[in-house]
Amino acid sequence: MTDLTPLLAFRWSPRAFDPDAELTAEEVAALLEAARWAPSAGNAQPWRFAVGHRQDETWKRIMVGLPEGDQGWARHAAVLLLAAHAGGEPERSAYDLGQAVAHLTVQATALGLHVRQLTRLDRARLATELDLPGDVRPLVVAAIGRLGDPATLPADLYARETGLRRRRPLAALLLR
Repeated sequence: MTDLTPLLAFRWSPRAFDPDAELTAEEVAALLEAARWAPSAGNAQPWRFAVGHRQDETWKRIMVGLPEGDQGWARHAAVLLLAAHAGGEPERSAYDLGQAVAHLTVQATALGLHVRQLTRLDRARLATELDLPGDVRPLVVAAIGRLGDPATLPADLYARETGLRRRRPLAALLLR
């Protein structure tokens, strides 16, 4: 493998989160600051976030927008962060939001935290639950926390959690 920064090489998206671990205000601020400094077209910064800490009202409102199968493990995350985008060009805004979430994810790795992103969401319900303005479009929820015990997961998720990480070969990603 080429020389890849450990922040990327060791990034991992677990489902097993420590149900007792909390994130400090400073850790959450660092995550959001990393997202804030992400590049965006025309410096529009179209990203918007709703941050819910375990069992607060925002966390509960985000949780109900997740599929039942994901709620089983996501309930252990210290933070559920709804990432949304606003702006007149949805595709460009979504791309920029992806950059912001990627920056947040790398910062989480630097802090010893883990992030798992979920895209199967009930976006309409999330918009209603969080009373989002009409031009703010939910795109992804990030479950954030400290690593937990994979043995607490159902058998099918345990196997995926403890299996080898696999990536497509670089040659398979190149257009010819």
